[in-house]
Amino acid sequence: MIEMRVAGIALDAVTRSPIVLLKDALDRRALPIYIGQDQAKAIISALERQKSPRPLTHDLFVNLMETWDMNLERIVIHSLQDNTFYAILCLRQGEAKKEIDARPSDAIAIALRTGSPIWVMEEVVADASIPVDRDADEEERRAFREFISNLRPEDFSHHRGFKTGGEA
Repeated sequence: MIEMRVAGIALDAVTRSPIVLLKDALDRRALPIYIGQDQAKAIISALERQKSPRPLTHDLFVNLMETWDMNLERIVIHSLQDNTFYAILCLRQGEAKKEIDARPSDAIAIALRTGSPIWVMEEVVADASIPVDRDADEEERRAFREFISNLRPEDFSHHRGFKTGGEA
């Protein structure tokens, strides 16, 4: 899993649909997730630490968690199927742990309100992220190619008990 943070909310240039943009710690990958207008407002209000005079849905959920001594340990965006992201809330109440299915936008809005980490499965990042730092990506590829080109069969002979040359 890769820990990510909310970099902000953007609008799709063509559809004008809001997108929440997650970035990894090194700002190497960005994960855009299309969300609804209401979810965008909920995320923006959490990012800007705005308080509503009356609790909105995500605030109400956080209030319920606090009242019942539950902690949101993290959220996990765990899969992408047919262009739809799936997430869970990982909650703890005393020794009991529960995972609750959630839309990523709702999970992110709640995570921001509770200061909880946002994790994304590596497969999801690999499938749906966009590169942010192409120069660093190319340097990493170049270093890997150089590493591979310098490998020799004997480099493997003394690792994990393997022997070469027909030795038993």
